[in-house]
Amino acid sequence: MSALSRSLPRAPLRRGLYGLALALSAALLAGNAAAAPNFPFGSHRQPYAAGTLNPSVGRAAADQSTASFYRTWKQRHLKPGCKAGEYRVVANTDDAYVVSEGQGYGMLITVMMAGSDAEAQTLFDGLHRYNRNHRSEIDSDLTAWAQDASCRNVGGTASATDGDLDMAYALLLADRQWGSAGSVNYLAEARRTIAAIRRSNIHPTSKLTHLGDWVDSGSPVRYNGSRSSDWMMGHFRAFASRLGDSYWTGVLDAHQAALADMQSRHAPNTGLLPDFVVDTHTRARPAPAEFLEGAYDGYYSWNAGRVPWRIGIDAAASGDARSRTAARKLSQWIRSKTGNDPARVRSGYKLDGSVVENYNSMFFTAPFAVAATVDPDGQAWLDRLWNHMATSSAGDYYGDSVRLLSMLAVSNNWLRP
Repeated sequence: MSALSRSLPRAPLRRGLYGLALALSAALLAGNAAAAPNFPFGSHRQPYAAGTLNPSVGRAAADQSTASFYRTWKQRHLKPGCKAGEYRVVANTDDAYVVSEGQGYGMLITVMMAGSDAEAQTLFDGLHRYNRNHRSEIDSDLTAWAQDASCRNVGGTASATDGDLDMAYALLLADRQWGSAGSVNYLAEARRTIAAIRRSNIHPTSKLTHLGDWVDSGSPVRYNGSRSSDWMMGHFRAFASRLGDSYWTGVLDAHQAALADMQSRHAPNTGLLPDFVVDTHTRARPAPAEFLEGAYDGYYSWNAGRVPWRIGIDAAASGDARSRTAARKLSQWIRSKTGNDPARVRSGYKLDGSVVENYNSMFFTAPFAVAATVDPDGQAWLDRLWNHMATSSAGDYYGDSVRLLSMLAVSNNWLRP
């Protein structure tokens, strides 16, 4: 239920206004609702690179489990916004009710679930509409990173790079999925967002991602810092391809070089990346404690836990040898560390592989399944991880969203624009 509907008293006039608001919302949403998807969920029309592993349960069963968990995710975490036609992914964290990262996740999920969910395009457009109603005050073509339950910006009005990147990639997918002739010109919106990312979220010298549009050269420590889970190789590859812009190939190559260097110098036995890196203008290294979020900023923690998914899906989808090498290193280490038992994946590690938090979380477990798809000896491990994802109970927004995105990747339903 939206904040608008919760605030309406029980009076005939108010009920009439509420009905008018619902009618207006329906009219706003009607523009693209009937478009047929070009890549419906479960069609598997974009094959992965040769040699990529699939869960042994078979595609039909994997699709069924993914669609089932999508319905759970949608019911638990996807809600109307505060204005007609808006939707938001409810994070409900200590800091915010909605975060741009979650909005990006929601757009990725709904565009890939088209064909399974008849509401997918309506939901996607509503998420995009919410984002455009919450612009960053620094670069207005990007999205303010957090809002409260009443849709008011909190914690500043700047952007966060991960949300910006996923939104741009999802808009390219929407153009591929539904075309751009309806009420939202997805391709134009994607181009606009990508241009903003280039000018505001990419370091002009290193070509590595900034933390958001809020960093500037007057604060060099943050300006020369980066979040490893923003190193989205497949996104940069797609921007280069769809825009015909070699700049993004340079961005891709810069991130691949940094990834290989970080693994070889700082995690030679594990392949783990830290949540944050510093000194990107010279030679990136793990961030010190309290660089941005806390004591674990230089560890594989609640940001870097997404890296095996981000690197793994590029390895599976593109076949890039650099991504495959990096993902295999992660997969082979975690298999050895856990004895092929998904329940023994811990919630964070130092880069040498020692445990930081001694409990299991789906957020940390699910991404390793994506990396396992390019691990030649990882079939049994992949099957155990898949069963763990497919049968575990739902949890919080963060773990559920990363789990569903990992399931989409592993089940061969990840789309490329």
